[in-house]
Amino acid sequence: MSDFEPLVPAPPQDALPAGTTVRVDDSATFVDGDLLSGGSPWRLLRLRGASRETLERWRHGGPVLGGEERLARTLIEQGFVTPTFDAPLSRSAIDVVVPVYGNLANLSSLLRQLEGYHVTVVDDGSHDGDAVAQCAQEYGAVLQRVGVNEGPAHARNVGASSTKREFLWFIDVDVSVVDADRVARHLRSAFEDARVAAVAPRVRGSDGTTWREHFEHHFGPLDLGARSSLVVPGGAVGYVPSACIMVRRDAFGDGFNESLRVGEDVDFVWRLHDRGWLVRYDATVEVAHPTRPNIRDWWQQRQRYGSSSAVLAQRHGTRLAPLRADAWTFVSWTAVLLGKPAVGARIVAGARRHAIGTFFRDEENPAAAADEIVTRNMVRAGGPLARAVVRTFGVVVLLVAVHPRWRARALGLFVLGSAWRWRRDRFHPTDVPYAIADDLAYGTGVLRGALRERSLRSLTPDITRSKLGLREILGLPRVSES
Repeated sequence: MSDFEPLVPAPPQDALPAGTTVRVDDSATFVDGDLLSGGSPWRLLRLRGASRETLERWRHGGPVLGGEERLARTLIEQGFVTPTFDAPLSRSAIDVVVPVYGNLANLSSLLRQLEGYHVTVVDDGSHDGDAVAQCAQEYGAVLQRVGVNEGPAHARNVGASSTKREFLWFIDVDVSVVDADRVARHLRSAFEDARVAAVAPRVRGSDGTTWREHFEHHFGPLDLGARSSLVVPGGAVGYVPSACIMVRRDAFGDGFNESLRVGEDVDFVWRLHDRGWLVRYDATVEVAHPTRPNIRDWWQQRQRYGSSSAVLAQRHGTRLAPLRADAWTFVSWTAVLLGKPAVGARIVAGARRHAIGTFFRDEENPAAAADEIVTRNMVRAGGPLARAVVRTFGVVVLLVAVHPRWRARALGLFVLGSAWRWRRDRFHPTDVPYAIADDLAYGTGVLRGALRERSLRSLTPDITRSKLGLREILGLPRVSES
C-alpha cells in the first residue's frame, strides 16, 4: 500500500447544486420546539426559524432553493437528509470488475446478465484457468490472469489498474444482478453528489424452498436492511459489502488492502470515510447472493466473517467493539441483568432529572424533551445491547446458563438478544435454529480471531464516559467550593 489516498473535493466543487431534490430521513424528528433528533450516528441539532421551515418542506421530498445549499450539505453529511438524483445511464462510463476463483457456472450466468457492459474478469489463480478464459471470451469480457491465488482484494485492484473508466463496479462472481441497467442507474446516480465515493445496493440471500434458504433470504450476512442510509462507522449502517459496490475512480486510490482476505470491504469503506468521502447504501435496488451449498460451508462462512474483526480492530480500534454504550446506560442494564432493576430505574430517573435541569431547561417542555431523549433512549438501549452481547458472546452466555444460579438470567439475555433480529421482520419458527447457529458461528469466529491475533480489542466493549456524575444520579446537591 502506498500513500496515494485522494481526498474529497474542496468547496466550491462539492457544493450541492440548487434544485437538487432532498428528503428528510424517517428517523429525523423534532422533539420539542427546535430540537431535531436523528442522523447517523444519532445526534441532536437545534434548528430555528427558517431552517426548521426548510426542513419541514423537505420532509417528504423537495428541492434545495438558492441560499439553502449549505444547510442541505450539513444535514446530508450528518445523515438527516438524503439527496435524490436520477442521472441517465451511460454504460461507457462504467468498468465492471469480476474477481473469479473457479465457479464457472456462476461466471457464465453473471456475464450473461452483464452483456453490453465493459467487463474485466480477473482470474485469481483458478485451477481451471483455460475454462475461465473461454467463458470470458464467449461473452466478450476482457481477461486478466493472476498466477497464484492472492484473494479478492488483490484481484479487484488488478481489475481497477487495468481499466480507466470513470466508475468501477465490483461484482463478485456468485452475485446475481437480474436487472443490471436498473441497478447501475441507481448506483451511478448517487455520484451526482461530488462527495460520494462509493455506493452499494442491498445484497439479499437468494430465496429457495429449504428452511436455510428462507432464513438466508431474510437474514443474509451481507443484507444491511430495507432502509437506505449514509454509511458511517457507528451509524445505522456502518459498512457496505464489496460483493456489489460501485466506486468513483478518482476516490479509489490504493484500493483494497491486499493483506486482508476477509473484511477488506469494511477496511476500504472506513478509509474512504476517514478521508472525508461519503459512502451510501441504496436499499431501493437489490442483488442476490446465494446461500452456501451445505451447512458446513455455511457455518465456516459465518466464522470467517467473525474472525476478521480481530485484524480490523488492530487497524480501526473501537469501531470493531462488540458493543458500545455510555457508562450509565451500561451500568443500568447490567443492574437489571443482575436482578437489581430498582438500581437501573434510579439511574434512568437521575439522568432524566439532570437533563431537565441542564440540557433542556430552556425548552418549551423540558420534561417531555428529557423523556424523549434520555429516558426512552436509555430504555430502548436494552434490546440492541442484548443483541450485541449474544452476537459476539453467545457461546459464553450459554456456558454461564449451565450454572443453576445464573441460568434464568443468562437464558433470558440469550432469548432477548436472539429475538431482537425479528424486530422488523416477521417471525418464522423455522428461522430459530439457524438464527442461533448464525450467532454462535460468528461469535466463535470472533473468539478465534482474537486468539490468533493475541489481542482483546475485538472483544472489548466501548463504554464512553458520561458527564453525569454519581452525585447527579443520586440527586444530591453539589458541594460549593469555598
